[in-house]
Order: sequence, then C-alpha cells, then structure tokens
Amino acid sequence: MIKKEMIAMLLAGGQGSRLKMFTENLAKPAVPFGGKYRVIDFVISNCANSNIDAVGILTQYKPFELHNHIGIGTSWGLNRRDGGAYILPPYMSEKEQNFYKGTAHAIEQNIEFINSFNPEYLLVLSGDHIYKMNYQKMLNFHKEHDADVTIAVIEVPWEEAPRFGIMNTNPDGSIYEFEEKPENPKSNLASMGIYIFNWKLLKEEFEKASIENRNKTDFGQDIIPSLLAEGKKLFSYKFKGYWKDVGTLSSYWESNMDLLDKDNELKLFDSDWQIRSHNHSLPPMFVAKDAIVKNSMIADGAKIKGTVKNSIIFSEVEVEEGAVVEDSVIMSSTVIKKGAVVKKAIIGENVIIHENAKALNENGELYSLGNNIEVRGENNAEK
Repeated sequence: MIKKEMIAMLLAGGQGSRLKMFTENLAKPAVPFGGKYRVIDFVISNCANSNIDAVGILTQYKPFELHNHIGIGTSWGLNRRDGGAYILPPYMSEKEQNFYKGTAHAIEQNIEFINSFNPEYLLVLSGDHIYKMNYQKMLNFHKEHDADVTIAVIEVPWEEAPRFGIMNTNPDGSIYEFEEKPENPKSNLASMGIYIFNWKLLKEEFEKASIENRNKTDFGQDIIPSLLAEGKKLFSYKFKGYWKDVGTLSSYWESNMDLLDKDNELKLFDSDWQIRSHNHSLPPMFVAKDAIVKNSMIADGAKIKGTVKNSIIFSEVEVEEGAVVEDSVIMSSTVIKKGAVVKKAIIGENVIIHENAKALNENGELYSLGNNIEVRGENNAEK
C-alpha cells in the first residue's frame, strides 16, 4: 500500500458568480490570470513546491477547460508513479446521486481516494486564491503544537472582517471560537480556507455526524464548530504574505495590477518558488520599433505596435498602431485596433475593439467586457 504523510485535496468546483461574464462557461479557478496563468496554478504550484506530490482536485461547475488545463499534472511535475494530480468530479454511488453540497461533503465523498494513500494528515485547499505558501512549514507548526486541526489565517482590515469566517484565538494561537461572517467581529483573523486535519480524526467526525444525523456539509459552518464543541485542539497558523481572493471583478483587477508593483510579494520571477502553468507553444512577443511599452507584462505571441502602460497583456493579443492601453488586463487573442483607447479595464478573450472606439468608464470606475464581443464606437458592445 502507498503511504503518504500528507496529501492535498483542492476544492476547485466553485462557480464564482461575482466574476460575472468571466465564469459563464468555466469554473472560477480556471479564470485566466497574470498574462500566462490561471488562478488555480498558484495553489497547484504551492503543492509541488512544498513537495506534496498527491493532489486530488475536486471539480464540479463547468469543469471541461479546467480538466484540460490540469491533465495529469505534468506541467507541475506531478505526473509520478506513486502520486500525481487526480481529477475528482462528483460521481453516482449506491448511497448518493448528488453533486458536492459543500466543502466537507466534497471531502467525505472521496474518503476511498484519500484512504488509498493512507495519509496521516490531510491538507484541504481552495483553488481560487492568489498566494504563495510553503505547506510543509504549516505542517511542521501543526505537529509542533500537537494539533488536531490547523487553520491558516491572515489579518484583514477590521472593516472587511464581516466578509470572512473569523477565528477568535487565545494568546498561544489556539482557537476557542469560529464566527462565520460576524456583524461585530471580535478578531480580524480571517480563515484562508486552508486546513490541515489529522485524517483519522476527520474520518471519525464524519462517522459520528452520520450516526447523530447532523449536518456535515461545510467545514466552516458544520465540522469546525463541532470539533471545537468536542474540545479538540484547533490552532491558527498566521500567514504573513500576499493573499488575495479574486472573487470580484475589482479584486481580480487589483491582483493583476499588483503584479506590476516592483515590491510585489508574489515575485513571479523567483526561481526558488516558481508558479508553473500549462502553456501552449507560441512564438515570442513582438514589440514594434515605434511602440511604447511601460511597466507592463506581455505574454508570448502578443504583438504590440501601439502604446501599452501599466497593463497585463495575455498571449496573442494585438495592439495596433495608435491604439492606447492603460491600467488594463487584456485576455488572450483580443485585438485593439488603430486609434482605440482602453483604460482601467478587464477585456475578455477574442474581443475586438474597433478603430477609434473607447473601452472605458468616463467616471474612472472599472470597465469590464466579456469574451467574444466587438466594440464599435464608444463602449458600444455587441456579441
């Protein structure tokens, strides 16, 4: 039997409805990010860099593109004989014929898969956050504190705390209370959706919940409060670094713009902790002699003949002569034609901004445009 100290289960089935047009046809973790990546690449890369080589990826909402992107994990070096990346969609069993109902339910439905690796610890992750973390350091913390469960937390601004699950802790970091989106939070330690469980304990909790006929759908609402009530040892692991939930259009745009900050903590060019992705073989980018490019990231296959400032340009984007792109995220295979102006915008894939058209909000607010759309004249968008 294979024996792993810890395996990871990556929850990647979210719809991400707040990203609106960009998640109409694909799951939130599959949304393009940073010129050459997808959101999920950061978490999978964290696993690979942390030497966690068995990763179960639980998919549900419109998963085809996500499945195609991940494959067997080759891009992250996870295609191993005794490990790998495993796609785990919901399936029909003798007992249930339902989709995953929540975070804990998704894990419970895959107990047989987890048991096949006979792990001592189970790492549960969300597939839709942008950050770098060494999960082995978190595991060391978990073992040093003889914890039953360790939950990664990050300090958020007090005014934002009501948006999160909040951990109230003792001075030693032990958790005495969990509050889901409290109106008047006692703490600003927000759960990052990253858990390490003693696997034997979590299995027993699922069994007890079934016997007692109580809910076991969600970790935050069901499992964690139950374990606290039972007096189990739950500890908070404070994370100090860049972390962003790209769950809204504004947070998605902000996180992309953060990549252009010279002091950005993500450091995509750090060879010691590379963020990898499945990338197509494309020719190098082309920047014309008379083009103007300032503080921007340009992906392979892009052709820049106009002006690009403070922007993220994905693969095979064309910016023609006289076109201006500023403070924007332009996704793959989009064309910005001569004289067009794009400012503070998120522009989807396969979009055409026609000559002299404007894609911007005059009041300076964020402008966004979905995939496969043409813009003729000022913000006159059509499929």
